[in-house]
Amino acid sequence: MNSLIADFPPLAFVDIETTGGHAERDRITEVGVLTIQDGQSDTWSRLINPEIAIPLNIQRLTGITPQMVVQQPRFDEIAPEILMQLKDKIFIAHNARFDYGFIKASFKRMGIDFRAKVVCTVKLSRLLFPHQARHNLDTLIDVHGLAVSARHRALGDAELLAQFWQKCIAQFGVQRLQAAVQELLQSPSLPPNIDAKLVEDLPDKPGVYIFYAENRRPLYIGKSNSIKSRVMGHFSSALTIQKEMKLAMQIKDIDWIETEGEIGALLLESRLIKEKLPSMNIKLRRSRDLCAWQLRSNEQGVLVPQLVRHDHLRPGTQEQLYGLFYSRREALQTLQSLAKKNQLCEGLLGLEKITSGKSCFGYQVNQCFGACVGEESLAQYHFRLQQVLAKFKVSIWPYAGPIGIQEGRSLHILDQWCYLGSAMNEEEVYELLGSGKAEFDLDIYKIITKHLKKLPREKLINLQKVQQDSEVFD
Repeated sequence: MNSLIADFPPLAFVDIETTGGHAERDRITEVGVLTIQDGQSDTWSRLINPEIAIPLNIQRLTGITPQMVVQQPRFDEIAPEILMQLKDKIFIAHNARFDYGFIKASFKRMGIDFRAKVVCTVKLSRLLFPHQARHNLDTLIDVHGLAVSARHRALGDAELLAQFWQKCIAQFGVQRLQAAVQELLQSPSLPPNIDAKLVEDLPDKPGVYIFYAENRRPLYIGKSNSIKSRVMGHFSSALTIQKEMKLAMQIKDIDWIETEGEIGALLLESRLIKEKLPSMNIKLRRSRDLCAWQLRSNEQGVLVPQLVRHDHLRPGTQEQLYGLFYSRREALQTLQSLAKKNQLCEGLLGLEKITSGKSCFGYQVNQCFGACVGEESLAQYHFRLQQVLAKFKVSIWPYAGPIGIQEGRSLHILDQWCYLGSAMNEEEVYELLGSGKAEFDLDIYKIITKHLKKLPREKLINLQKVQQDSEVFD
């Protein structure tokens, strides 16, 4: 192991076993650490009582059973020992965000703010062996001929990482490995008022992030399947994109809210933007001028589009509704464009005043088939009009009542295309259903209709059934 320590600061090769993949919900069952410091290597490992059940698939993978850990210490009982193994060392792990995240979360529950310089051997492998197709630990074992002592046990896997480190030195030399480590450890370019510790805490999970300006004034709200990656994307783009540079210079603080997936992030983003009105969000702002066209028969039996304004708009229940539009101007422009493109009569559409028995202007320039003067039958005109408007038709709510979309542990409650909120248990479902009808929102309507088209049936929950089946939230 001598080559491992040449010209490097103290190192800790770390691996953990857990009850699952969620750092807040699951718990650590074993920690293994191989340390290199002051010319000496040492190993340390302990089983840990997670105080929760170990799933059978995890037991089969790791060989760690409830009987093995029931008499073992809890994490908080051996935290000082773990801290001693890791303190002031470079934390090296495979998929390091997982191991580091679990250990950091475990210390956090004790009120300890654990931080370390972290090197991920997945990223190190990608950097040094860019032509290698895969970089998981089993691949590294096969490619580099690593000696396996106890696969899927903490210390056994930590020892594999130390072997991989030694293989890297043997192949590339100390200086190249130092350069690779330095590249992985380099702090990203951050806005001047943002602490690197805050960025380090950003989760690599779906959710919504909020940038604040001076005095906690909401500046920008965004969503992503990886909050940390998206936020860092803003900061890296600030060097080349003017909008991002302006944003970075004003940021004073960052908040975030994790969600169970993409749908939850989209719904939450839309709602928060309308509530907080961040200054740099142009899209998804609340529109009080929302409107749509509704086909109604006049006294002559002609179907005429009538503009339904925000106060009288009930999408999901109103028949023959087409749109929706953010403003009257947008609605008129769309209808005029459709009329010209499809040679519909602008007189019958109400876009042009015409005298009974006389043609519209469009007929005179061959832009109308003549429904206004009887040359096109009213039935044919109505058929063409409805065909043209079909792609704009607002769907009637297709369910008997409220529904839920299951996403992870969350149930997104929807009714009449309105988003009532997300629930984590039955009590929250009842509370949301009893909170009154939510205001219709066009952005949320678009989110819901898009995702319902591709949503598996088993993810769509009948809320009457939920009231009788609490297992939905287990």
